This record gives sequence, C-alpha cells and structure tokens, in this order.
Amino acid sequence: MAKKTIADIDVAGKTVLMRVDFNVPIKDGVIGDDRRVRMALETINNVLSRGGSVVCMSHLGRPAGTGYEADYSLEPVAGLLGKLLGKPVAFVKDCVGDEVERVVGAMDAGGVTLLDNLRFHNAEKKGDEGFAKQLAGLGDVYCNNAFGTCHREHASMYAAPKAMKEAGKPAVVGFLVEKEIQYLQEAISSPKHPFVAILGGAKVSDKIPVITNLVNICDKVLIGGGMAYTFFKAMGQEIGDSLLQADFVDTAKQLLDDYGDKLVLPVDTHCGNRFASDCDKQVVSGNIPEGWEGYDIGPSSIKVFCEAIRDAQTVLWNGPMGVFEMPPFDAGTRAVAEAIAGATKGHGATTIIGGGDSAAAIEQFGFADEVSHVSTGGGASLEMLEGKKFASVELLDEK
Repeated sequence: MAKKTIADIDVAGKTVLMRVDFNVPIKDGVIGDDRRVRMALETINNVLSRGGSVVCMSHLGRPAGTGYEADYSLEPVAGLLGKLLGKPVAFVKDCVGDEVERVVGAMDAGGVTLLDNLRFHNAEKKGDEGFAKQLAGLGDVYCNNAFGTCHREHASMYAAPKAMKEAGKPAVVGFLVEKEIQYLQEAISSPKHPFVAILGGAKVSDKIPVITNLVNICDKVLIGGGMAYTFFKAMGQEIGDSLLQADFVDTAKQLLDDYGDKLVLPVDTHCGNRFASDCDKQVVSGNIPEGWEGYDIGPSSIKVFCEAIRDAQTVLWNGPMGVFEMPPFDAGTRAVAEAIAGATKGHGATTIIGGGDSAAAIEQFGFADEVSHVSTGGGASLEMLEGKKFASVELLDEK
C-alpha cells in the first residue's frame, strides 16, 4: 500500500487524533455488536505501546446535528473501550470547545480520550473548515482508522487531516483501513481465479455500478436477495408480491443481454404468503403466484451457488440472499456463509465479506473468524468495489 501507516510515525510523547468508526448499535445503553470497537484496538494499542496518547473521534447514528442527544451519545462506548483496553478512557460530552481542549491537554502519555458524537454538529457533515481546524488542534498526528466513512468527505475525514497536513503534521492510515484497502483493492485489481462475487440485498439500484464493474473482473456473479426479482421481471417471469424496482427492469435486462454468461440467478425461490416466520410457505421454480412473496433463495439455488463458491480462489460477498433475520428464510444466507468459510479453510481461498448486512449475517451464523476478511464498511465497500477512489485517503501521506 502506498500510504504511510501509524507504524511509520514516531508517536512517543505525541497525541494521535484518530478517526474511528464506533457507529455501533446501542439500545438502552447496551452495545449490541462491539466488532467495530474491537477492530480498532490494534491501532490504538500500537500507539499506546510506543508512548503516545490517543484521542478517538467518531459519529453514531443520525442525530439532528443541533446539539447533544442522549440517545446518540458515545458514552456507553467509552466504558466498553476502557474494558477492552484494560485502562480508563476519559470521555467528553462534546468533540470541540474549551472542555475538550482541557481534557485532551491534561492527558498523560498512554492516555485515551473518547470525544462525543461528531454529528452533534452539522458542521461535521458539511465538511466545515472552521470546525475541522478545532478538531485538528487536538492532535500532533492524524490517523484515519474509520473505513466505514472513508467515502464521506466530512470534516473529521477530509478537512481535519487537510488542516493538519497544512500545519506540517503527519496524516496516516490505521491498520484497519490499511487492511480494508489491501483486501478490497487487491480483490478487484489482481484476484486469483476463479473469482466469484455474490451480490444480494434488497435493491438492485444499489448494486448496478458494482455489477457493471465486477462482471469485467469476475468469472461469475451470483445474484440473490430482493434484487433478484427485478432480474426475474426482466426475464419475463411473474414475481407475485416480491420486491420490485420497476424503474430498473430495463437496466437489468440490458445487464442480462450484455453479461448473461457471467450472471447466475436463483433457479428457485422460497416464498411465503405474508412476512412472518409462521406464514404458509412453498418453494417455487419459475413464476411466483400472486399473493406470494420471495423471501429467500430455494434449495436448488443454494446447491448451485455453493458449488460455484466451493471451486473459487477469490470470493467476494456483499448482500444477503434473503430475510436472514427470520428463520426459516435464513437458509440461503447461512448456506452461502458456510460455503465461503469452507472455501477459506478447504483450499485457502481469499474470502472477503463486504460489510453491512453480509458482515452482520456472517457474524450471526458464527463464521466471521473463518473467512479472510470481514469489512467494517457497507457503503464504503460498495464504492470501492465500484472502482472509486476516496479523497479522504488520497490526501494522506505517501510512503
């Protein structure tokens, strides 16, 4: 990778301003999934072990941007982070201002401070330079360790490191962002073949740029989830009450005309007559009757998809095959997750889970530690797989 990492910088006696992605699910003060916090630990501990201190900044959810909101506070994360690090973590109920500067200024070497939600300020999403300069003043070194927001040119992602570079301060990537870019960029620039991509999720509109890019690189692109029904419609099939993006039927037809030899669609569908685990169910090949909706790929599709995955040397997965949160319509997604883990263990395939619901699913099914890489960024992963570059990374220091 061409960018300097935190390991390339002398941090002894210095304060590292680290953009992390602690956008974790919190309900009633309890964190539901701590994976994003755990994945930041390597970079934080590296700084602490070399005599530096760390100021972590992150967003959480979608607050109004007009000030503090208890439901979107990062305070519960401070407690978790302290527990994982085995040391106290100072917390400030803001990310700029006199109190923030006082707490950060009082830190000793080896200290850690977590600032509250950046998005309590509208200036964050606007990329406001004045706000960014206040953030930039908190550190001697900037470290981008938040892949999930690398596709955003928000103040903490772009304007703050820009201001720090202009002040002669280093601006580098953390180990998590380094790993994310390494896996995702290598997957599309120099993959081992056969290269199989599995794309799912609700909306075909979200995946069209990814499909268009990957069909020129992959040997096969397997399509499942809600987006498959728009392709079925393009093929002239009836889809009952299944999810449809009517505005994209012509686009799906064009993709099938242009790349039909590479696109692999489900051959059967697990349907229900209402959205509930105890609904009436049937497996349908071909036309889906009125009053029925597709909720998962069927058993024959599972066999076809798993056989393609089993022989692959590189596998990229983004998007579930069905309603994986609701058994029995989790079967397709579970089988894909298990097949990907099997390819990793069986013959050392490089297997990449592209964030978002796919990451949640493989974690849910217990295979997260049996694949090569689970991305922490949903939208960022998609944009990278489209072949886009991120300004927030491009501006960082070169090796």
